[in-house]
Amino acid sequence: MSSDKLRIVLMGTGPFAVPSFEAIRAAGHDIPVVITRPMPPVKSRGGPPPAPVRDWATEHGLPIEAPESINDSEAVERLSEFAADLMVVCDYGQILRPPALASSKWGGINLHGSLLPAYRGAAPVQRALLSGDEETGVSVIHMTPRLDGGPILATRRTPISSTETAGELEERLSQIGVDATLEAITLLQRELINHDGEQPLPALGSVQDASKVSKAARLSKAEAEIDWSKSSRHIDCLVRGMQPWPVAFTFAETKPGKPPIRLAIRKVTPVVDAAVGPNQIGCLLATETKGEMAIGCGDGRVIVERLQPAGKNEMDAAEFIRGHRLEAGFRFGKN
Repeated sequence: MSSDKLRIVLMGTGPFAVPSFEAIRAAGHDIPVVITRPMPPVKSRGGPPPAPVRDWATEHGLPIEAPESINDSEAVERLSEFAADLMVVCDYGQILRPPALASSKWGGINLHGSLLPAYRGAAPVQRALLSGDEETGVSVIHMTPRLDGGPILATRRTPISSTETAGELEERLSQIGVDATLEAITLLQRELINHDGEQPLPALGSVQDASKVSKAARLSKAEAEIDWSKSSRHIDCLVRGMQPWPVAFTFAETKPGKPPIRLAIRKVTPVVDAAVGPNQIGCLLATETKGEMAIGCGDGRVIVERLQPAGKNEMDAAEFIRGHRLEAGFRFGKN
């Protein structure tokens, strides 16, 4: 292996990691192992859940290991046996404690889907959309035991499209993250290649501003329910931020005496309209466009374009309106 190539342990599970991992492989770095999360038990006829990093490693014939806990003494000892220069961690799902981080010569770097210190945590892409942010990006940090708290080695910024879902934005950020990851690796090579290992690693990168830290907690199904009293922009951000999971939803009691139908709302267009009164919030509005599903909200209306009733296929909202013969005044949500 040439002097400009490193021995790198890759550690990831989800799709966000794959583009950067592929770039590291294509650059010719030595990858002794790919660490990923164990496959969960299969609970449905649909088969096992997606495992993007595992599938990528298998495709390229790379060794795979999946310890239950990366911080167990056996797992840490195993990591040390690989004698890596560096660990690259992305979309993995476990926090590495000091012994695990110390198992490689230069510790680890992590690609994160936000402009740190904003949105530390499990759902940075989704939280940026839910907050209505107009810009986001990726950060690569030199890892410390504090969650997403290490010094920043590289960043990339990008505007958020007004029509982008969390899934689409995450895919785009995973591609943007490739250059940032390679930049961080190059920085470490340049600064640490002659480090003797006897002394602590020198401080590299930019220390995060603690006053600007925000959290990105995991999403829950409950917070995906639409509150029609919110603004049209808030509802639009909720719909886009909750895709592909858990998906924004509302209810429609289409038959008196029958349980309400749960509707997954897939696409909306927000419209600010002062003519909509408070008594019309959550109600189907009369419009000049036949079959249009316009629902009153806090500052106007939301035009629902695509939805999916529970147990059925996704459809145009107009099709749902026709099929259930809904008229102006019909109320959505929990009555």
